[in-house]
Amino acid sequence: MLELKAEPLTSEAFAPFGEVIDTRTADGFPINAGRTRRYHDLARVETLGEGARALISIFVSQPVEIPLALDFLERHPLGSQAFMPLHEERFVIVVAPPGERIDPDEVRAFVTDGRQGVNYRAGTWHAIQSVLEREGEFLVVDRGGEGENCDEHPLAVRVTL
Repeated sequence: MLELKAEPLTSEAFAPFGEVIDTRTADGFPINAGRTRRYHDLARVETLGEGARALISIFVSQPVEIPLALDFLERHPLGSQAFMPLHEERFVIVVAPPGERIDPDEVRAFVTDGRQGVNYRAGTWHAIQSVLEREGEFLVVDRGGEGENCDEHPLAVRVTL
């Protein structure tokens, strides 16, 4: 079993897998007569393949126990997948670079601070949603349309904080 300790989520550490979505580290500009601050283009939405389209969904996830035991990672080869907590829910992220196989030496674990979201690049291996402490609601942006867009790879992983 692969043993991982989740590290704090930073844009630099997560860069090989996608983007961290966090207004505290982004530049914004005023809109709507100065009443709104827009943090523009925080993540690249990828929708690959014929007939692809972007979906916006809400996921409601039940909390996991730590240590977190996983027995597979999944990937979406035809599109990115973004998760943004709606109520400052902290969550655990387990990722591996895109590719046909997963190298255990390249698997990483992160923990958010509750205000950070993530955007997994198309093909990035990742764990299922793993919210901490309480039920969580997440705004999710991913790909809809034709084609098989979810692969699973067996991998035993145990994550601590």
